Amino acid sequence: MDFFLYLVACIYFFSPAYCANAAPPLVAGNSRFFKNLAGPIDFNHKFLGAPILGNHKTWRGLLSELIVGTGYFQIFYFSHVFFNLNLYPIIGFHPSPLDALIVGFLLSVGTVFGDLLFAFIKRRLKIKPGQPFIPFDQINYCLGCFIVLQPFYHFDSLFWLIIIPLTFFVHIVFNRIGYNLGLHKAKW
Repeated sequence: MDFFLYLVACIYFFSPAYCANAAPPLVAGNSRFFKNLAGPIDFNHKFLGAPILGNHKTWRGLLSELIVGTGYFQIFYFSHVFFNLNLYPIIGFHPSPLDALIVGFLLSVGTVFGDLLFAFIKRRLKIKPGQPFIPFDQINYCLGCFIVLQPFYHFDSLFWLIIIPLTFFVHIVFNRIGYNLGLHKAKW
């Protein structure tokens, strides 16, 4: 197996999760279209004296992650079929059109789940939104995708051993870009 090709296939497969994770700050910048969805998911309720998730975890962010991730995977799937890219079989994934829809949705749900799970954990640890929680701020959605996706589609360990550390570094680079563009408040 050509490792470089395997690496490209991993990134290609997981890129909808990357896009889903990037969607909330981009949608927040266009808040006039999604103003009614800007409310917090936890409705500002508290658990053990601390916010459940925090008022920065909004319905707008949740829906944007689900829509972008699922839709983006569909685009990638049909590009894969149309251009006969043959990247998915390299990682052991042989999708049907239904699999493409399911996996796109599961990647999106995993992205949301990981983000919300670690927001909940951060609040329990009294870490405020925007404060670093390294490495989990960078890989939370990878862990969420693993938890949600792995029971249905069994990707090998090498796939996750590539995606998780790669995502850590990619996330830092893109977060800095987002910070410099004014899309993020923290540059780490």
